[in-house]
Amino acid sequence: MKIEVWSDYVCPFCYIGKRRLEEALEQFPNRNEVDVEFKSFELDPNAKLYAGDSIHEVLAKKYGMSIEEAKRANDNVGQSAANLGLTYNFDEMKPTNTFDAHRLTKYAKTVGKDKELTEKLLHAYFTESKLISDHQTLVELAASVGMDEAESLKVLQDATHFQDDVRRDEGMAQQIGVNGVPFFVINQKYAISGAQPKETFLSALQQVWQEESGPKIVDLSGEGGAGAVCTDDNCDIPGK
Repeated sequence: MKIEVWSDYVCPFCYIGKRRLEEALEQFPNRNEVDVEFKSFELDPNAKLYAGDSIHEVLAKKYGMSIEEAKRANDNVGQSAANLGLTYNFDEMKPTNTFDAHRLTKYAKTVGKDKELTEKLLHAYFTESKLISDHQTLVELAASVGMDEAESLKVLQDATHFQDDVRRDEGMAQQIGVNGVPFFVINQKYAISGAQPKETFLSALQQVWQEESGPKIVDLSGEGGAGAVCTDDNCDIPGK
């Protein structure tokens, strides 16, 4: 079973959705036969590098609310995260552009470290308040999961490296109608939108597994039975 997950590193519900999916997989008997792949999605492709504004200020400006309203909204999201064992440090978060982080993750995939780096990036942004557009920070995160520092820096310093891979994911998201993340696609056929409860993920996994593991060919011959047919031995014509 293949699960593709479109997400962004500054999306609070993406980290929550990731953890809920992981909790569902822990209870799924066939979890060892499930491959999860994270796809690139930028909530704001035009986002600037960190300019000192808090996430509360960014949210207030974006949605036309007061700073206090933004803080209350973030507190609610933070509580949902805490229920999963995640710590969201909204007061110290550094909202920024995530394009380079996505490019680095594409490089990480080529060395088998994309899943580990994805977790590191989410934790770095939401919990450790790190600036995940800063190249040195990204190199350090890459090194922490066993990636080569020099190669990681080389990728980051050339904006064309893995650019097409990121854009390909984003183009695919447009084609299938993804307008918000997280967005989960199972076996390129079944979709789950948003950070759904663990039970929803588990139910979906069980349903898809049952449907995809069933007969691949469905007999639509009808009640009349087989029609004229030839085998290796002879040709049998019904009614003869």
